[in-house]
Amino acid sequence: MNVNQQPHMASPYGQPQPGYQGYPQSGYGGQHVPGGYPAPYAPYNGPASAYQPGPPQGMRGPPTSGAPPVSAAQAYSQFGQGDIQNGPPPLGAPPQRPPVSQPYSQGAMNLSGPQPPYNQQFGAPPTSMQQMTTQMASMQVGSTVPSPAGPGYAPPTVSQPSVSAAYTPSAPSSFAPTSTVPTQPPSTEGTPQPYYGAPPQQPFPTAAPPFSAPGPTQPPGPPLASQQTFPQAPPPSQPPFSSAPPQVPPASYGGPPPPVQASHPRAAPPTSQPAAFPGGPPPTSTPTQYTGPPMQQPPVSQPSSFHSGPPPPPTSAAGFPPQGGAPPRPPHPGIQGPPLASQGPPMSQANHVAPPQPGMLAGPPVPGMAGPPPQPGMQGYPPQQNGAFGQVRGPQPGYAGPYPGQQSYGAAPPAQAPAPPAPKRLDPDSIPSPIQVIEDDKANKGSEPFVTGVRGQAPPLVTTNFHVKDQGNASPRFIRCTAYNIPCTSDMAKQSQVPLAAVIKPLATLPPDENSPYIVDHGESGPIRCNRCKAYMCPYMQFIEGGRRFQCGFCSCVTEVPPHYFQHLDHTGKRVDCYDRPELSLGSYEFLATVDYCKNNKIPQPPAFIFLIDVSYNAVKNGMVRIVCQELKTLLDYLPRENPDVQSNIRVGFATYNKVLHFYNVKASLAQPQMMVVSDVADMFVPLLDGFLVNVSESRVVIESLLDQIPDMFADTRETETVFGPVIQAGLEALKAADCAGKLFVFHTSLPIAEAPGKLKNREDKKLVGTDKEKSLFQPQVSFYANLAKECVAQGCCVDLFLFPNQYVDVATLGVVPTSTGGSVYKYTYFQAQSDQERFLNDLRKDIQKKVGFDAVMRVRTSTGIRATDFFGSFYMSNTTDVELAGLDCDKTVTVEFRHDDKLSEETGALMQCAVLYTSCSGQRRLRIHNMAVNCCAQLADLYRNCETDTIINFFAKYAYRCVLNNPTKNVRDSLVNQCAQILACYRKNCASPSSAGQLILPECMKLLPVYLNCVLKSDVLHPGADVSLDDRAYLRQLVSAMDVAESHVFFYPRLLPVHKLDVECDTLPVAIRDSEERLSKGGIYLLETGLNLFLWVGANAQQELLQNIFGTPAFGQIDSNMTSLPILDNPYSKRVREIVESFRAQRSRYMKLMVVKQEDKLELIFKHFLVEDKNNSGGASYVDFLCHMHKEIRQLLS
Repeated sequence: MNVNQQPHMASPYGQPQPGYQGYPQSGYGGQHVPGGYPAPYAPYNGPASAYQPGPPQGMRGPPTSGAPPVSAAQAYSQFGQGDIQNGPPPLGAPPQRPPVSQPYSQGAMNLSGPQPPYNQQFGAPPTSMQQMTTQMASMQVGSTVPSPAGPGYAPPTVSQPSVSAAYTPSAPSSFAPTSTVPTQPPSTEGTPQPYYGAPPQQPFPTAAPPFSAPGPTQPPGPPLASQQTFPQAPPPSQPPFSSAPPQVPPASYGGPPPPVQASHPRAAPPTSQPAAFPGGPPPTSTPTQYTGPPMQQPPVSQPSSFHSGPPPPPTSAAGFPPQGGAPPRPPHPGIQGPPLASQGPPMSQANHVAPPQPGMLAGPPVPGMAGPPPQPGMQGYPPQQNGAFGQVRGPQPGYAGPYPGQQSYGAAPPAQAPAPPAPKRLDPDSIPSPIQVIEDDKANKGSEPFVTGVRGQAPPLVTTNFHVKDQGNASPRFIRCTAYNIPCTSDMAKQSQVPLAAVIKPLATLPPDENSPYIVDHGESGPIRCNRCKAYMCPYMQFIEGGRRFQCGFCSCVTEVPPHYFQHLDHTGKRVDCYDRPELSLGSYEFLATVDYCKNNKIPQPPAFIFLIDVSYNAVKNGMVRIVCQELKTLLDYLPRENPDVQSNIRVGFATYNKVLHFYNVKASLAQPQMMVVSDVADMFVPLLDGFLVNVSESRVVIESLLDQIPDMFADTRETETVFGPVIQAGLEALKAADCAGKLFVFHTSLPIAEAPGKLKNREDKKLVGTDKEKSLFQPQVSFYANLAKECVAQGCCVDLFLFPNQYVDVATLGVVPTSTGGSVYKYTYFQAQSDQERFLNDLRKDIQKKVGFDAVMRVRTSTGIRATDFFGSFYMSNTTDVELAGLDCDKTVTVEFRHDDKLSEETGALMQCAVLYTSCSGQRRLRIHNMAVNCCAQLADLYRNCETDTIINFFAKYAYRCVLNNPTKNVRDSLVNQCAQILACYRKNCASPSSAGQLILPECMKLLPVYLNCVLKSDVLHPGADVSLDDRAYLRQLVSAMDVAESHVFFYPRLLPVHKLDVECDTLPVAIRDSEERLSKGGIYLLETGLNLFLWVGANAQQELLQNIFGTPAFGQIDSNMTSLPILDNPYSKRVREIVESFRAQRSRYMKLMVVKQEDKLELIFKHFLVEDKNNSGGASYVDFLCHMHKEIRQLLS
């Protein structure tokens, strides 16, 4: 046994928790759902007959499985729709991938003593960490000769001693080592998983190398615990280990042969005799010789020269072997051999070469041979579609297939190796596809509700539509974590470099079929809290002493239960009213706050909205003033309210400005509005108290009269200069005078250069881009606005800024107050009334109507062992714990990073509670509480199995975008690449099976980390093109800081939909395609969504009928590329396309303007900027190149 080798992680879990029936999910350790993302809990249908002792060695054991468990209905047959072929498959054709979700049942087993539990040493990483063996373009690793031992059948005993050093057995294993828990039938998802980039209809091409094997000469042996990951049982249509050779070894092929590219397939050691090594003893002296091609397999029945001692005792609570340098213990005495890359992944993994199936032998067994010779011209395995990324290579020079000096038992001598071909470009279809992962997650997790009752369960992806049932943890719509299983110690966290963070969206809007958080009123005494840490009553509080006291789940302090809250406990120790009280049974709820929670201990006044409109020359000329005034007349009926039937009690006020400010008295008793001008902007005050803030219903006539007059009053203005600081001061003073919180809506056009506090100068200097001074461009040029923001937050004055610039306005400075007060910045560059009005008005309507809380304070409490250390978003912090938000709307998120300050325990996990104290739009003071429990792990493999890449990317983007304030962008990019490389290198070193350095191995749930990270690195903020303005960069930087995970996902990796594949008969959308120009067809029409824009790209050869249906003209040349909305035509296609555009818009917080882009048109450059898998004009790498770069970085770290 190789003592230096890292033990391979087996499954961490015991029996799945009840309550999670029927999620199509990956079984722990073994089963992989067709989706790319792991699912933490598989359906539990009673014990599966996974491990049954079989007859003694030498007898042919009958198959012990019988019918598959009920949960394993196969949704597709083992063979795809292609032709069934007898005999060896042609070389180029992809071998059929076996179905993903078969039940596993063990064939004859030969165990003399009691069998050690199987949640033990070194399995290939459980599927949730899919390994992709990427054969990068620059490396060559030879392919191997097929092993004498066919799947699971031991060759006749050969007496040569093994010559090999380190070995990589190439015989595939024949059983499907299941997850560690015998009670866990594999998940039953029948959706075939196409390999990356393949046409989706192709069922499982190419998983297994076609492999010839003799009939079973011996019963297959017990599964190595070191392998537990590929669900490799044959389809239920045949017994898992038929004792006779298969009649016709069919290899069926659905679809065209994929591009040839893999090499270095991974096989697994045969598992026949427990008493001998499968695959020869590992070297004692050369501990990590897994860098070359996989080796030939020595005979299995060879006597062991290297005995490994008694079976290991059951491992730690989570079922994991010791980490670090401890030598892994073998699962059975005598079963030897480190887990190899070749043992790895589950069949369903799309980015791994999977071992072949017993039911899929590629040729009839040849009696008397330990394996037929390889087909002519074939070095080792035939080309694989699916594993090592990159071209198929001949063996490395000097290696004739197996390692030098090693005999090829039973195989034809792999002599004359062809010269290795020149390295070609990596095939984009062979690298992890975001679309594949998204579609798989929809298939696996979209149909069942996501029940939050189980700790540490990763939710479906943000791209999946799912229904949430709150059973004690906050819905993922409120909180998403980067990891749902966090390391127990800070050393582990440092080693892995995976950020531990939560993206919290406290007032998120829920879909209509989910309940808003219940409101709990504890009367005069207010919410029940822990005496010591002040955490609020929640499901993690443990009642003791018959219910008279409770122990805090966060700090363990014991607190008396107030008499009015007392309730008896049932036989399980729960309160009998547990399910009647939201705070004892749900993850999210609200408390009504008492007067003690109010500012100055008095109940707050209802909030106010103040509209401040720039009436300088630019604002009047571009039509903004007229549009705003016209729209406000109707919008005032839609102010936010708690109850749709009652009028909103938000008061409103109006002012206009250029170099001076104009306030308007709109008191209901006046016949006409009155204007008061304040020209002393250096010392701002509000000239009227009574009549500035009014109730809409009482003053409607006066307000409408004012809004009609404003555009005419300033129609002939020649004033071009504006002020900005005094405008916010004026609104703030008005709120102070009325003693209420509120929101300012500022409509502004130009750089404030007039003499006044907060005056700015034009500092746009493109020459600084890319230099060390570039960071100054992101920083505010004066400190005035930071101080003003602090005053606004103290009053509960939130600012939303609508910008209409025609040139540089210094968004970095003007945005300081909005981003510090919980507000938003909207930017309409070169605003033109006819083309931009729709976007602006939709943004304004949404902004005014959306749910918002005022004067908010948020605090995140955690259980002992971790604490919140860093916060990202649009807010202000006056101390290290309280996040202060003058306003908090339903689209804003606060991202919190956690650090260890002590050890955590696997039993208790880690808890966090986010409490937000805010004033509702009706003026009621409330506390919204969100609770979240995650698991803790002592093994890195568990961490890597339960991460969420989209949330990690959201965190990385926010972190990097904040770093550019103080660091050159190049340094920021380098540190991101470095951190990502460390995350993946740590996985490779500590969790993956050893394998050649030429392979890139990625954890299953992080296989998209490189592609998404590359999108962040290439974004305009970090790597701008020459045409990106400084204002745009500052705007995007501020925008991303408060984005939720769904919006950051589509922002960095836009959605590209082939509209020409639309089926108007059904509601489902066509499957999106990857963001790359080579995926576009000249005859197609594509809709691209970025979260801020929509592009409709029209290919030059699009069908006339399609053009007629969508644009109302059959000719490509007649399509008007200036249109911003599609014509309303009376045909189902037009209707459906417009519905899709509207549904995309409804999902986003900002209205996306539609741009029609014709192929070869000037606008196409902008469109191509969002094809993020390609190289971009400013020097950003393509996905393929970046993956190679990432691989190089990982190899450097490992060496």
